[in-house]
Amino acid sequence: MRNFFGERSKLAAMLAVLFLLVPLAGANAADSGQSKTVDGLTVYIGVVPAEIVRAQHAEGTLHDGAAEGREERHLVVAIFDAATGERVPDATVVARISPLALSGTSIALEPMSIAGTISYGGFFDAPYRDLYSITLTIRRPGQARPIVVPFQYDRRSE
Repeated sequence: MRNFFGERSKLAAMLAVLFLLVPLAGANAADSGQSKTVDGLTVYIGVVPAEIVRAQHAEGTLHDGAAEGREERHLVVAIFDAATGERVPDATVVARISPLALSGTSIALEPMSIAGTISYGGFFDAPYRDLYSITLTIRRPGQARPIVVPFQYDRRSE
């Protein structure tokens, strides 16, 4: 039997390193398409194969788990106020993920507490070695309209 807290700690540490260092790598992230500033928010994304997350979180309870045998990926989003650099912990985030020329799917990203900070994440199916469009719709309490932030995820070279 695996230690639930030990496995959960490994996943938290892996994700914490990724998103605590994101602001320090701002220039590189912006150059690689993993970061965008839109309407006062700076948004970072990261995509990893679901089996990496599954291996670190064996119980499968993170976002209701990733389906076995599918080409799933885990999307993680970190949102910052562009003016202050503070994390945005109160957003509702929906990701629309589509391979080229296909309709794709929408997923609601769940808030995740990593090392005392909030990021947003969820699993999505990526069955094709293709270029994917990831469009985030971010809503905040009291905000008149959502902020839409487009990204691309490239699986063609995998």
